[in-house]
Amino acid sequence: MKRKFDDGIWLGNYCPFCGEYHKVYVSESDYINYLNGEYIQNAFPYLNADEREIILTGICSKCWG
Repeated sequence: MKRKFDDGIWLGNYCPFCGEYHKVYVSESDYINYLNGEYIQNAFPYLNADEREIILTGICSKCWG
């Protein structure tokens, strides 16, 4: 699903297990709120658990499960 934000940015990480690069599109203002201490599920309510895990640890859903 493609999300559109006026201030959208891509966040990416390499999975530490498989080495694949994964990226997630978020609002920059939401990312700033997250960096300032907002809980990830509150900062990015539009992301699913797998997408939030990419931001937190870089671990992809294929390697997590």
